[in-house]
Amino acid sequence: MAATDRGDLTRTAILALLGTLGPLSRTEIAKELDLSPATVTQLTKALMAAGMLEELDLQPSRGGRPAQRLGLAGTAGRALGVKVTAEHLVIVEVRLDGEVLGSWETPFDPASPDALGDLAEAVADVLDKVPPLLGVGVCVPGGVDDQAVGTCDAPTLGWRAMPVGERLRRRLKLPVLLENDVNALAVAERLYGRGRTHRDFLVLTIGRGVGAAIVADGRVYRGARGGAGEFGHVPVAVDGPLCGCGAHGCLEAVVGATGLVAAARARGLAVATVDDLGALAAHDATAREVFAEAGAILGRTTAGLINVVDPEVVVVLGEGTAHWEHWRAGFDTAVRRQLMPGRRDIEIEVESWDDTSWAQGAAALVLATPFDTEGAAGEQGRMVRARLIGAAP
Repeated sequence: MAATDRGDLTRTAILALLGTLGPLSRTEIAKELDLSPATVTQLTKALMAAGMLEELDLQPSRGGRPAQRLGLAGTAGRALGVKVTAEHLVIVEVRLDGEVLGSWETPFDPASPDALGDLAEAVADVLDKVPPLLGVGVCVPGGVDDQAVGTCDAPTLGWRAMPVGERLRRRLKLPVLLENDVNALAVAERLYGRGRTHRDFLVLTIGRGVGAAIVADGRVYRGARGGAGEFGHVPVAVDGPLCGCGAHGCLEAVVGATGLVAAARARGLAVATVDDLGALAAHDATAREVFAEAGAILGRTTAGLINVVDPEVVVVLGEGTAHWEHWRAGFDTAVRRQLMPGRRDIEIEVESWDDTSWAQGAAALVLATPFDTEGAAGEQGRMVRARLIGAAP
């Protein structure tokens, strides 16, 4: 990496650090980024001159001179995040510190003859309503070859080798990064959540489908073709229900939304959605049994993944967590029983969820590029960093 590129990466790392951790002193910045105090002083001086940083209050000291804290100046960096589903798009504007500043939802048909054109126009419409951005992150329920290339295979969308990134970059004239939706959540978790204190963790999602992302040594593990983490397609039932992937008995087909509703109807419960089942479970023992049995299957399968990957912590996310109190009855016992003895005390944390969380994860693809020391975001990441320090071509 050229000296100029290293300098740009370090400057944007300082901005991202202050965006994720809040105001810090120069000494704390040097410690967090393993930089010399002289280097931090030089770089922060340049960033202040460029209007990106400002001096804030003095940090209390137990002795000696109080340290001056630095913080981001105004809107130092924003990104757009887009979640693509089979029915609609969710688009959010997110600040460098992870705060969602605005959100939009619009219908979307991935089977449309010009689906990518429709996607590009929907994003362009939002771009007209917001200030200049660092870039656009897009997450999809499928495999992505490379974040910076952005070719997508998403069976639930009916997409095969779709050049999403190329089409969006041509229309939007901005850096665009594309990723599997669960991996995008893991990037957000690494930037703003449990990943700030853990370098090895799992993100598990439940809802319409079931997914997992593996973060190892601080990086999302993508596999040889970007398809790692297809946890929902682990086989759990011989001759089980047909899955969207074409196989029978996948975890997703059994405990995903469609599987839960089918199991409930097979027991005579008149439900149309998982939310119906959740409402019924508040006073119906049979509905609670459906959740508990699904929770036990999910727990046993999750234990197998934990035994293989050996994470420090597991974070559970997704629309399905709205009913976690009913899943928990089966999940907790099953997962602990199947874990290897040395791993039975692993922390499994269920986080709150809202409709913008997927799209916020997509925006994190852009906002995480200052930490991209491995170059996973490629040329698109370099362009984002250049825009962040005001040197975009």
